[in-house]
Amino acid sequence: MSHKKLWLILSVLFLLEGTLLPWLVPVAWQSKVQVDPHFVLVIVLFIGLYINRHTALVYGLVFGMLHDFIYHSPMLGPVSFGMGLAGYLAGMLQGRIYSSIVISMIVIGLGNLFYDTAIYGLFRLFRVTHTNLEWVFLHQMLPSMLINLLFALAIYVPIRKLFESLPVKQTEEME
Repeated sequence: MSHKKLWLILSVLFLLEGTLLPWLVPVAWQSKVQVDPHFVLVIVLFIGLYINRHTALVYGLVFGMLHDFIYHSPMLGPVSFGMGLAGYLAGMLQGRIYSSIVISMIVIGLGNLFYDTAIYGLFRLFRVTHTNLEWVFLHQMLPSMLINLLFALAIYVPIRKLFESLPVKQTEEME
């Protein structure tokens, strides 16, 4: 698999996040919880875990900035910052811990929580939102994390096989 296919996968998921997936959330849930699927973030975290932290940082910054421009951000930069940093931090664990499905799901869950907390913190710092952290945690962060973990679990085997088929460069082996 080349990086062109990875760009294509991330682009398709990026388009699905904002167009088709909001319609799939049941109407009864929309009054009680806010589910935001971050499927691009899940792939960026997988990139950090299985390819390279610098590659995850670049993909996170690019698709985060696209997210800031196109979808919902009242400021430019928070989504890009959160996604890039979450991918980079997940990439720091590459090679330091044993890679299994349980560890991957824990890292992806914590990466999602870190991403949502970073965005909430930046919005709260610049007074874009005045919502309590408790309410946001229970009604937005946890439901979104569960949906993202289900997605990550569903694509774990195919995405790991795709990443293992990537050619490894000599400079990346030295890290």
